[in-house]
Amino acid sequence: DRADRGGAQHPDLAPVPLTAEVVRRAYAAYADSDLGALEPLIADDFTFSSPDDPDLDCAGYFERCWPNHEHIRHIRIEKLFVEDDEVFVRYELERVTGERFRNAEFLRVRDGQLVRAEVYYGAPA
Repeated sequence: DRADRGGAQHPDLAPVPLTAEVVRRAYAAYADSDLGALEPLIADDFTFSSPDDPDLDCAGYFERCWPNHEHIRHIRIEKLFVEDDEVFVRYELERVTGERFRNAEFLRVRDGQLVRAEVYYGAPA
């Protein structure tokens, strides 16, 4: 924590997770089918876009995308680049059927929550 790095820590404020950690936690929540872990990481004004689901709001995202967690065996983050509040991620996803593919996502994080996700589909792995 900040106190261990020599910084002052206000006792009433919880530390805001680093941008990369927010993203890693979100992918882990999906892979673990843990909605309780995912929900606090998603901002109320979150928006999502993919070739199949352009311009979903937060409610639409949970309605259309969350059910996919049932088909995921594993997600392996291959690349993760952070600049300020923006993150680029390439990952390999393995379905419960054994099928594997790669996607890339461009994400925006604000105050420890995801506010935007743009998904770009990749080829089978």
